[in-house]
Amino acid sequence: MKFVDEATIDVAAGDGGNGCASFRHEKYKEFGGPDGGDGGRGGHVYALADASLNTLVDFRFTRRFEAHRGEHGKGSDMFGVKGDDIVLKMPVGTIIADAETGEVLHELLQPGEQVTIAKGGDGGFGNMHYKSSTNRAPRQKTPGWAGEKRTLKLELKVLADVGLLGMPNAGKSTLISAISNARPKIADYPFTTLHPNLGVVRVAAEKSFVVADVPGLIEGASEGAGLGHQFLRHLQRTRLLLHMVDVAPFDEGVDPVAQAKAIVAELKKFDQALYDKPRWLVLNKVDMLPADERAKRIQDVVKRLKYKGPVFEISALTREGCELLVQKVYQHIAKVHTDSLPPVDIDPRFVDTSKAP
Repeated sequence: MKFVDEATIDVAAGDGGNGCASFRHEKYKEFGGPDGGDGGRGGHVYALADASLNTLVDFRFTRRFEAHRGEHGKGSDMFGVKGDDIVLKMPVGTIIADAETGEVLHELLQPGEQVTIAKGGDGGFGNMHYKSSTNRAPRQKTPGWAGEKRTLKLELKVLADVGLLGMPNAGKSTLISAISNARPKIADYPFTTLHPNLGVVRVAAEKSFVVADVPGLIEGASEGAGLGHQFLRHLQRTRLLLHMVDVAPFDEGVDPVAQAKAIVAELKKFDQALYDKPRWLVLNKVDMLPADERAKRIQDVVKRLKYKGPVFEISALTREGCELLVQKVYQHIAKVHTDSLPPVDIDPRFVDTSKAP
């Protein structure tokens, strides 16, 4: 399925039904009085967060949604029936904004969360609404109120705990397939990943976190180069970024340090808050380094990057170092968000073997 993370739709709530001006006409009831009922309320338009959806593709081809109007009031004290509501199912993580002003109206962050995006108009008053001791035969009635009509911009930001960041062919897709249930396309050419992939990483029973793999970034991504700029927004809700660096590139003359610095610069240009997120350095493809040069090469990369945070040496292909990385990531998330995740018992083999806090 084509991944769609933006859409523009028109929604129209139902108009309220008109009120009725009527008088009771019955044999032997000479002064029956007013009996015109009120009109029914117009239907509302709701947005519902559905955990089974992961794109906005349903709104790419069907862009207008209208709720039913309320029924008009009738005589014999009969009120109009309210119009049927409509519910639009959207993925969790959808941002609903006014297309004209850009104002964010709602964010669907919890599965099953339901919000009103267009309110139906109230029904008009019938003449029985105006009867009183001094106004025994009112002829007033009012039309129904119009329902809200809006043009909305929908934007999806996936909800993940960890985001994978790096150049094309850095091994992000290989890593997410190695540690989670995700099965993204993997190939030996750039931009294999064309849309975000989510994977659930299970550390133990009832202990897991979600990883997001987005298309690789290149220099100039914040200005529109490549594919990654379209999906950088999906990293804005993550709690931790894993910056993957290919320490054994196939092409001679490619400098991993220069590539890593370019990625960090693009992050800062795109969003300062994203740049300020916790970011760990993951050096991938260490299995391709000669054994006698491995330590020296890794030390050189870290030194030239002037990086002082946690550093992990892994091979996503052979899964070397992946278990340690998973344990440390979960430990970090559980420490920061103790209310949402149960603490994990770290395998004793992995205690104090990394620079990670």
